[in-house]
Amino acid sequence: MGATLRRLWPYLWPHDRGDLRLRIYLAFALLMVAKLVTVLMPYSFKWATDALTGELNGGAAQAGTASLWAGAVFLTVLYGATRILMSVLTQVRDGMFASVAMNAVRRLALETFRHMHRLSLRFHLERKTGGLTRVLERGRNGIEEIVRLVVLQLVPTIVEFVLVMAVLWWQFDWRYAAIVFVMVALYLAYTYKATEWRIAIRRRMNESDTDANTKAVDSLLNYETVKYFGAEARETARYDKSMERYERASIQTYTSLAVLNAGQAVIFTIGLTLAMVLAVYDVRAGLTTVGGFVMINAMLIQLYIPLNFMGMLYREIKQALIDIDDMFGILERDPEVVDRPGARPLVVSRGTVAFEDVCFSYVPERPILKGVSFSVPAGKTVAIVGPSGAGKSTISRLLFRFYEPSGGRILIDGQDIAEVTQDSLRAAIGMVPQDTVLFNDIIGYNIRYGRWNATDEEVAEAARLAQIDRFILSLPEGYDTPVGERGLKLSGGEKQRVAIARTILKGPPILVLDEATSALDSFTEREIQDALDRVSRGRTTLVIAHRLSTVVGADEIIVLDRGVIAERGTHVELLAQRGIYAAMWDRQRQAEAARETLKRAEEEEEESVRVTLSA
Repeated sequence: MGATLRRLWPYLWPHDRGDLRLRIYLAFALLMVAKLVTVLMPYSFKWATDALTGELNGGAAQAGTASLWAGAVFLTVLYGATRILMSVLTQVRDGMFASVAMNAVRRLALETFRHMHRLSLRFHLERKTGGLTRVLERGRNGIEEIVRLVVLQLVPTIVEFVLVMAVLWWQFDWRYAAIVFVMVALYLAYTYKATEWRIAIRRRMNESDTDANTKAVDSLLNYETVKYFGAEARETARYDKSMERYERASIQTYTSLAVLNAGQAVIFTIGLTLAMVLAVYDVRAGLTTVGGFVMINAMLIQLYIPLNFMGMLYREIKQALIDIDDMFGILERDPEVVDRPGARPLVVSRGTVAFEDVCFSYVPERPILKGVSFSVPAGKTVAIVGPSGAGKSTISRLLFRFYEPSGGRILIDGQDIAEVTQDSLRAAIGMVPQDTVLFNDIIGYNIRYGRWNATDEEVAEAARLAQIDRFILSLPEGYDTPVGERGLKLSGGEKQRVAIARTILKGPPILVLDEATSALDSFTEREIQDALDRVSRGRTTLVIAHRLSTVVGADEIIVLDRGVIAERGTHVELLAQRGIYAAMWDRQRQAEAARETLKRAEEEEEESVRVTLSA
């Protein structure tokens, strides 16, 4: 807990914002004034009571006189005025401190969000997105809770307790202070024990809440898959199972809260009763007045209001610290790939890409690439093909430096990409992936993502070159048409064209096409392939392909098998070798021929039915 607070402190005390530090000073000044007024309130209550009982100024005032009643009215008004002043000062203090709190929330949330993007691809593949965003959300809320509870409730309560103890000792005697001190000590001890018990229950509730949220996000993101397999009932049952655990934990949470509140009320009431009984004896002995008796009651009841929140305060502070600690846990995760000291920007003069004896494995026991060496000359197209699991897509991830090779090196124009900055490296490479995931925004936003400062005319030109401009202009909202979650409102071909358009807009000297057409039908594939040919013209292009028909025009084709280069050459040369490539080509041609035969048969059958019906 202490370590988390120490890490949080720089965000709560912004060294670079003098205006916020001034607000902190003013807020604490208002805090002290408000608490002094809070202590003054019972005094005004005491004076008014003494005035009404004729005991003010040692009983010199006579009950029933005009001055007595006027004095009592004045003191009553003073009591109301102090209550109003206390409330106003408290609200002004809270409002003044709000900018400090929200600045801390914003800075830490922004730093965490930025760090999440710096973390490696491996980290994100191992984490569930719903759970990760939940950590960010809870951490952000946790900072708000810490500021609100510690600064605006805990510290004022401590100040008020110290002032109450001082007033009781000075106005009455040490016995009253001792009773209140013991009562508060027992109250806090009980609160601590009960809250520790409740925190374990609360943690189970949060875990089940996270689990339910993750399942909901995962299921809704895979809405179409759920529909394909008719798995609505199964998904609902999975979600309900998590919600059942959440329900049980929530019931236990509310039950334990009732136990906590009841115990707190008993301890405080006993302490309050003892102090008032003592005041009764002192009134009888002439050591205090009836106003003193009322003052003790008012002062302790006033103290009870913040004390009553101590259990919630402790629990919420501890929970907020746990949530913030989870956020700091992410900040402590080091990125797998970082810029080396002295890394320079990549300078692309021609765009030659070379892999030299590159080795890589996601886990040591299973090597993926075993000494792969090849080059892509500037302005040329090299295709990498091979069976599934051969390591084709790994090559593109290594080129983007999502991972570091365990051996060998990757060069661009003779520069080791491990020695250059990641930003400059990725700025020089364009990617058209197999599965294009679009942002839940408009089409124009998704195209402009390639180069954010592009003009509307440049966006439109990129769309034209990607052969999607006519489709966009046919839509009622044009470039302002929302694409939906992950771009689900667009077809596969339309999404691919958007991906091509934003890559054209980016204008990189090096292009990677990672199975960009393998998920499309033959007709759409041919259209997309034409657009890709336009994009890659004049650029150094690395094509990772499953369908061999898309790479027949490549300057060189590399056949990857079990992490090594098995064959290499042009399409014609590889067919002549009668090896792996030729076998893959034959299988795909046979499958395509079978599909064409089936399609013709279906068309002939439909034509026959039409002729029969017309006869």
